[in-house]
Amino acid sequence: MSHVPHELREEFPEFADQLHALKESDAHFRKLADQYHTVNRDIHRLEIGEDHVSQFTEEDLRKERMRLKDEIYGMLRT
Repeated sequence: MSHVPHELREEFPEFADQLHALKESDAHFRKLADQYHTVNRDIHRLEIGEDHVSQFTEEDLRKERMRLKDEIYGMLRT
C-alpha cells in the first residue's frame, strides 16, 4: 500500500497546464477536482493511520477516487 498522496498534478504531469486552466475556466471540472482532492486526502489520512474506518468504507473511498480520476482524465483528453 502506498502512503504517497495521489495529487492530480502528480497523476497527470503531462496535463499540468491544462489542469490549471480547466480549474480556472470550468466550474464542473473544478468541482470534480475539489471532490478528488477531498477523497484523496481522506484516503491518505487512512493510509498514515491518522483516521480509521471500516474496510468497506475505505474501499468505497478508493472506488470514488478512481471514478473521479477517470472522469477528470476524460475531460483532460478532450
